Amino acid sequence: MLKSVQAKDYMSEKFLKISTQTDLFEAIDMLLEYRLSAAPVVDMEGHVVGVISEGDCLKAILTLTYHEEEKGGKVGDYMTRDVSPVNIDTDIIAVSKIIIEQDLYCLPITQNGKLVGQISRSDVLRAVESFSLQG
Repeated sequence: MLKSVQAKDYMSEKFLKISTQTDLFEAIDMLLEYRLSAAPVVDMEGHVVGVISEGDCLKAILTLTYHEEEKGGKVGDYMTRDVSPVNIDTDIIAVSKIIIEQDLYCLPITQNGKLVGQISRSDVLRAVESFSLQG
């Protein structure tokens, strides 16, 4: 059953995390360099406080352009804040539901409160594909 598949089975353990204090344009460079649609955002203590996505960056650029500002500001000013990391043992169906309901590209994965990975929409689709090939 697909509910037996857990986030840890398909999450990326090599992931980019971005600080709330990172310059917006530096974050854009990082997302492009690593070919990511989004990345977890952490505070100074390393706690997950949000996600910065391509969409967040585009909205920020439009806002800056509208106000004719040249400086980009910090990631913490533009990130998506309403993101609740899930535990490493969360089943893939629950992960899918959160990603869909919150319209996220990726979801931070934690273990004992520590960020240990992230799972993306494509990771979830790989899990579904693998499961369907088994049956």
